Amino acid sequence: MSDAKQKILLVEDDPGLQKQLKWSLSDYELVIAADRDSAIAQLRRHEPPVVMLDLGLPPDVDGATEGLAALQQILSLAPSTKVIVVTGNLDRSNAVKAIHLGAYDFFQKPFDPDVLALMIARALHVQALETENRMLAARQAGSALQGLITSSEPMLKICRTIEKVAPANATVLLLGESGTGKEVLARGIHELSPRAGKRFVAINCAAIPDTLLESELFGYEKGAFTGAAKQTIGRIEYANEGTLFLDEIGDLPMPLQAKLLRFLQERVIERLGGRGEIPVDVRVVCATHRDLADMIREGSFREDLYYRLSEISVKIPPLRERPGDAVLLAQAFLERYAREQGRNLRGFTADALGALEAHAWPGNVREMENLIKRATIMAEGNQITAVDLGLEPSHAEPLPFNLRQARESAERLAVSRALAHSDGNIAQAAELLGITRPTLYDLMAKIGMK
Repeated sequence: MSDAKQKILLVEDDPGLQKQLKWSLSDYELVIAADRDSAIAQLRRHEPPVVMLDLGLPPDVDGATEGLAALQQILSLAPSTKVIVVTGNLDRSNAVKAIHLGAYDFFQKPFDPDVLALMIARALHVQALETENRMLAARQAGSALQGLITSSEPMLKICRTIEKVAPANATVLLLGESGTGKEVLARGIHELSPRAGKRFVAINCAAIPDTLLESELFGYEKGAFTGAAKQTIGRIEYANEGTLFLDEIGDLPMPLQAKLLRFLQERVIERLGGRGEIPVDVRVVCATHRDLADMIREGSFREDLYYRLSEISVKIPPLRERPGDAVLLAQAFLERYAREQGRNLRGFTADALGALEAHAWPGNVREMENLIKRATIMAEGNQITAVDLGLEPSHAEPLPFNLRQARESAERLAVSRALAHSDGNIAQAAELLGITRPTLYDLMAKIGMK
C-alpha cells in the first residue's frame, strides 16, 4: 500500500492559522497559498482533490468578494474538486452563498480539529467515488449509445446526460448544428428508455410541405378532404407507447405549433375531419439547429410551446469542439465505405490526418461522412491523402489546464494517429510509436481509449 499522503490545498493568508492547520492535518500533504493568484497556480500544479478556502482573502480580507471569486475560478478550472470554505463566526450568509456557487461544505473559525478532519475525509471519499464513476461511465459510453463514435470529453458528457434522462418520460429538446448526430442521440434516448421495445417514429418537419404536415402528424378520417379515400392514422398515433422524434421542430408552421402544444398538454389528438379525441401515450423528443430564443423574439415560434418541448434541453457540441473525434470518425467511415466499395485502403497519410484535425467541419459529421465516401471512391493509392480529401491543414491548439493534461492530450493524439495509420492493428501501431504491445495496451487504458 502506498505511503504517499493525499494533497490538500489550503488557501489562507493568516500565517498562524496556516501553522495550526498544518499541525492538525499532519495526515495530509498540505499545499499552502495566501491569495487567489497563488491558489490557482497551486491548483494547476498539484490538482488537489480537496481545497480549503478562506473567504477573507486579500485585498478584501474583511469581506468575501475575493474568496467567492476564487471559489468560482477554482470550480470552473477543476469542477470535480471539493471546496470547503472557511468563514468567520458571524459570516454564515457568505457561507450559504458559497454553497450555492458550488462549494462542498463550510466550517467556521475557530475550528474543531476532529470535525474538520472528518469533513475532509468525507470530501475525499466523495471525490474518489465520483472520479471512479466518471471513469466507468466513460468506458461504458461507447456501448450504451449505438452508432455514436467519440472519445472527447464534451461528447462523453453528453452521453452521460442522455443515459440519465432516457429512463424518465420527460420531453427532450436536442439543440445543435446540422450534422452533429441529433437523430443518433434521439434513438439512444429511445433505446435506453423503458419504451425500447416499442416503435421509434421520426419525422422531419422541414422536409414535408406545410399543407401535408398536419395530416402526416395527426392523421385524417375518410372524406376529410379531396383524395382522403380511407381513414389514415398519423405519425403521433402510430408512435403510441413508443417514441416520437420531431426533427427540425423550429420549422413547424405556427398553426401546427398550437395544435402540437394542445397534444403535449392534454395527450389527446383529433384526426383531420374527426370529432373524437384519441388518447396517445408517446415520449416526444425534438431537435433543431435553429435558435428558438431568437424565433420567439421574432414571433415565429410560440414561447409556451418552447417551454413544453424543453423540459430537458441538451446542447450537442459541433465536431470542431470535440478534440480527437475527427480522426476516430474518419477511420470508422473509411472502414465502412472501403468495405462497401471493395477498396483495399490502409488508412490516412500524415498530411491527411493533419488536414482532418485542422478542418473546421462546418457541416459536422454529415460533411465528414460525405467527404470520406468521396475520397474512398476517388483515391488512387492505397492510403487517403490530403489531396484526396481536398483539405488543407492549419495549426491552432487551445492552452491546456496543466502539463499533465497536455501530456495526456499528446499521448491520445499520437495513439489515435498510430491506430489510424495501422488500420487498428495494435502490433503495427506499437511499432510506429516505438513501444511494446503491452505498453500500448496500458497507455490506451490510461487515456480511456478502446
